[in-house]
Amino acid sequence: MYSGAAAAGSPRRDFISVTLGPEEAAGVGGYNNSKAWRRRSCWRKWKQLSRLQRSVILFLFAFLAVCGVISYTSMGETWKSITNKSLDDQRTEQEIPRLKLANPAVLPAPQKADANHGDYPELSLQKPLKSPHVRRGPSNLQIKAPRRDTRLKTRHDTMRAVEELVEVDKVEKTEKSIISWRGAVIEPDQSTEPPSSKIMELEKPSPVEPEEQKEPVPINERQLAVIEAFRHAWKGYKDFAWGHDELKPLSKSYSEWFGLGLTLIDALDTMWILGLKEEFEEARKWVANDLVFDKNVDVNLFESTIRILGGLLSTYHLSGDSLFLEKAKDIGNRLMPAFKTPSKIPYSDVNIGRGTAHPPRWTSDSTVAEVTSIQLEFRELSRLTGDEKFRKAVDEVMKHVHILSGKNDGLVPMFINTNSGQFTHLGVYTLGARADSYYEYLLKQWIQGGKKENELLEDYMRAIEGVKKHLLQRSEPKKLTFVGELAHGHFSAKMDHLVCFLPGTLALGAHNGLAADHMKLAETLIETCYQMYAQVETGLSPEIVHFNLHAQKGHKDVEIKPADRHNLLRPETVESLFYMYRFTGDKKYQDWGWEILQNFNRYTRVPTGGYTSINNVQNPSNPEPRDKMESFFLGETLKYMFLLFSDDIDLINLDKYVFNTEAHPLPIWVPA
Repeated sequence: MYSGAAAAGSPRRDFISVTLGPEEAAGVGGYNNSKAWRRRSCWRKWKQLSRLQRSVILFLFAFLAVCGVISYTSMGETWKSITNKSLDDQRTEQEIPRLKLANPAVLPAPQKADANHGDYPELSLQKPLKSPHVRRGPSNLQIKAPRRDTRLKTRHDTMRAVEELVEVDKVEKTEKSIISWRGAVIEPDQSTEPPSSKIMELEKPSPVEPEEQKEPVPINERQLAVIEAFRHAWKGYKDFAWGHDELKPLSKSYSEWFGLGLTLIDALDTMWILGLKEEFEEARKWVANDLVFDKNVDVNLFESTIRILGGLLSTYHLSGDSLFLEKAKDIGNRLMPAFKTPSKIPYSDVNIGRGTAHPPRWTSDSTVAEVTSIQLEFRELSRLTGDEKFRKAVDEVMKHVHILSGKNDGLVPMFINTNSGQFTHLGVYTLGARADSYYEYLLKQWIQGGKKENELLEDYMRAIEGVKKHLLQRSEPKKLTFVGELAHGHFSAKMDHLVCFLPGTLALGAHNGLAADHMKLAETLIETCYQMYAQVETGLSPEIVHFNLHAQKGHKDVEIKPADRHNLLRPETVESLFYMYRFTGDKKYQDWGWEILQNFNRYTRVPTGGYTSINNVQNPSNPEPRDKMESFFLGETLKYMFLLFSDDIDLINLDKYVFNTEAHPLPIWVPA
């Protein structure tokens, strides 16, 4: 009764019951948003995760930490370089005006030609002849007087300093060098590769008006005959051997040595000098499209240097077309493995595709002439590219040979070992095959470098005295002075046609201020070389002659052995005739050269195109053609013929150019 009455008489109330544990009641635990509570809560969650989940999370944290460290280091280096750059720029601005190129060239690197070969300088310069079928030759290869100093620059961090120098340059109005070729002005250009720290590149000058030039010297009938001979030889090569090394004119085919178009490359600068525009353009297209050095083939270091590298460098300087410089850099780099020997004396052969080198199969020796007659070309390649490795390699060879024992009053043996670096086959001395161009390049390197490298001059002068002391004799009955050979103390009256380079070299030395008796010796020796032609039935010299030292009735000065009576269309005598005429003006040297050209036409010309070497210079009725036209016939012999018959001293001026041993002209560097 009571509970029902109470329920009915009192208002209704709702309650929520909460049960507290002892800790909560005391205020010790529970959620209170404190750090301690959050840590305990996170730890419970972490313990609830599986072992795999915890491992993945730990790995991610470790990875992010590593990335953060790396990023911090990278940003630190970048910031350091940025903060230091301004200091470097300031230092460079202060130092740039003091820089000076060690050996600036008479011919600065020509302006880079457009990829379109039609944009390179015009090939035809002289006025056309009356005959519509005859082209004129080239005009003066004239170097302009300098107008403004060519300044130096580096590529990246010194542009601001260079701009300031240009402004100073305009104010000072000093001079710079340019070259005129066929009415076009060829200016220096930057190398396509960055220079080394030792060689700074020439700054490209602003265009200037060409200076007044004298009228080109008209070419004469004899020069026209050389042009006709060249075209006849070129016809055979184009028809039957295009793109191959050498023409076989009788069989109307070709022979390969390296498979690199040797005849075409050797003839490039000859065509330019002769003014053969159409032929040059055809050859240039082949070089651009078909000349590839990336092939598995062994090449001879010496021959590929003087013919291919020398030919490309020379054509680059004459035409200003950068195509030839790019090809020169390519072959130059591919030849460098030859210098990887224990002694730094290069191997004779290089595989330009594989980048390997080796000596001949039968010996570890190289010939002295080959390792010491590549310097002009590699030194010039360094000057143009700014890469010192080329010059360093060949200069080491010359310095090594300079101090070697085994010489005889400056005369060197014919062989040198690539392992030991020592001369071998001691006691044999010659100015013929395997030694000849060593003496030639001593003088020409000295001239190329501005006449400053005294060791080269000393070696050359000592060698010429050695020639006078040991190798000179006079023949009977005409008492011709000739250069024989010395073998273990015994003199041999044998003289290679190759030795006929010597009169021209002696004359070149005399022209450059060496002893006057060098010119006198040159005059007597060129007479001997001419007689090596004149005393032979065909009027053509054999490869080797022997001179009579004692008068014998019915005998000439010159004797020829059956194994030596071949003629390879060699250039050495014509080369020396060119030098002699250029320095003396004596017309007899032109007349002698004209006789030789006529005899080449008479006994070696092939009607269908080309010229051939012959086996027997003593048989006019049957000279026994060998069916081979050497590349140097177009690269050297006909080029020297054309220059010999010219009365224009500025057509390859010998105070501005030096010929390599394959007749490719390279610029002389201005002395400091």
